[in-house]
Amino acid sequence: MKKATLMALLLSFTLGLSSPVQAAKKDKTPEPTEIPAEVRVMLDRLEEIKAMDKSNLERAEKKALRMEVRAIKTQLRTTGNGIYISAGALIVILLLILIL
Repeated sequence: MKKATLMALLLSFTLGLSSPVQAAKKDKTPEPTEIPAEVRVMLDRLEEIKAMDKSNLERAEKKALRMEVRAIKTQLRTTGNGIYISAGALIVILLLILIL
């Protein structure tokens, strides 16, 4: 147990003292990425819902709009490329690497 605690303290101390390395600046301007048509449609619908006057809507209509917004947001999250790791999962992975 002392070895694991010592390793964890050493790792946190090392990470705390490390200085960030900055990448070299390039003169290139980033190319604008085009948003796919189906994503643009979903974003436009979200803006349309946000701009609505919801004060004169009934309860069921408001609930339907909330459900539609949630569905659109989940679709937008799934269209993104990349892997997302939570902080807890990252800590568990680091601990497993240290132990093994």
